[in-house]
Amino acid sequence: MTDGKTRAERVDEKIRCDACPVMCYIADGKSGACDRYANARGQLVRLDPLVVMQRRVDEGGSLVPFLDSDKPWDGSIVTPDDHFVTAIGAGTTYPDYKPAPFIVASQHDGVDMVTVVTEGIFSYCGVKVKIDTDRHIGPERSVVRVDGEAVGHVTTGEYGSQMLSLGGVNHLTGGGKKEGRVTCATLLDLCNGAAVELEIDDGSQVTVQAGKPPIINGVTEDRMRVGCGSATIGMFAAQWQGLVDEVVIVDDHITGVMSEHQAGKVLGWKPTGIKILGRRSTPGRYFQVAEPGTGWGGTALTDPLDILGPFDSKVARPGQSLLMVSTTGEQFAYYELDQSLQPVAMQMPERLRPSIARIEENCEPALTSVAFMGGAGGSLRAGVTENPVQLTRAVKDSLVRVSCGGAPVYIWPGGGITLMADVMQMPENAFGYVPTPALVAPIEFTMRQSDYQALGGHMDHVISIEDALAGKIGVQNDHRLQGMTTIRQKPDIPWPGKG
Repeated sequence: MTDGKTRAERVDEKIRCDACPVMCYIADGKSGACDRYANARGQLVRLDPLVVMQRRVDEGGSLVPFLDSDKPWDGSIVTPDDHFVTAIGAGTTYPDYKPAPFIVASQHDGVDMVTVVTEGIFSYCGVKVKIDTDRHIGPERSVVRVDGEAVGHVTTGEYGSQMLSLGGVNHLTGGGKKEGRVTCATLLDLCNGAAVELEIDDGSQVTVQAGKPPIINGVTEDRMRVGCGSATIGMFAAQWQGLVDEVVIVDDHITGVMSEHQAGKVLGWKPTGIKILGRRSTPGRYFQVAEPGTGWGGTALTDPLDILGPFDSKVARPGQSLLMVSTTGEQFAYYELDQSLQPVAMQMPERLRPSIARIEENCEPALTSVAFMGGAGGSLRAGVTENPVQLTRAVKDSLVRVSCGGAPVYIWPGGGITLMADVMQMPENAFGYVPTPALVAPIEFTMRQSDYQALGGHMDHVISIEDALAGKIGVQNDHRLQGMTTIRQKPDIPWPGKG
């Protein structure tokens, strides 16, 4: 340790960590407020191991110990270019003027590459949560709360899914201290794959966890809808022909009616005199048949007959059959008209059960998806080049591949580097936090070495992949690594080291 220059500064037998703006004083044997850095006999230590990704060559995927702190590595390694140093456990550039902790040179298909590796401190970040369900979880723009604190809102619904937007700088820093603290903890849990209980104003209690079915008001969602009511009519019209006189697919968005729908018309379906109590859009397609809710097809209905008006006596006839079913096939009922043309519930005929099962078969499993979204700020980009705008331009020109923990990201068009990453594609526990509050997320920039030099990169701080794997940190990295862990490349993501 060199006094006055390193990340750790002695103060009354404590060391001061400058890995984030909190600037903790840490006693020997203790960790800082973020639980990421500790004082080990006067040396600042990064507690989490540096994570290295190994190119997948088999169907394994187990974790392999690589450089344990209590067992020095012997230096042997095969095919170093099949390893990718992720930013997980690498450390930050704070206070932002320094080069990234690791700037690693490697080769891909004979091309000299450079990967710049940093744990970014993201004050401007959040998550987008996709919940596969037709059920109404709350009105659009309703506040989403955790422990009573606002952490986000319900946003526009998508096809078969409800959507939440959580986090963001206004919740992290724009409210009270508790709101920021709870928001940060919520984002951290969601990004690291933990379950979080949410309460939506004027809506439902929802438990969400990446890659798991959502739990809505204590009920685990089984499947998402096959399509809207109109689409369901179109997909299965031919399979109902000749088996039933009328089919109604109940849906909060677009309820479908077979005899009026164009699919039915093409197949020669005869009119039934049915009347739907909703706003008619086009033939056989109805909006707003009921209030949204957790019943039939995402409506508040417990009895689907509530959407029916009187049958037209000039068209309808006694004994006429009617199948009503939801968009997931979870709710279904069969009726026949009596002498007064009132629908009477009957036992479901066996001839119709295969069609209901077909709807269920075409419904995909209901899952929760979590996408981390953050903006790579100027300070983070300064760890890559002395002129940060050069990195932004290189990313937009597709000269630089951006990854998060080795996982691919989507870069939003427009200014800056605003990215989204599926947390399920990232390694476990890839995220940390600092109590400013902000999330700490891994980010890597991979490019040709010639392009890195052209954009004004920190060439004096480049180290070889062999040195990185041997635990030789760059001269800009002034904390000690606790160790390294290798993980196998996941089968559904591209190799991040190819640029």
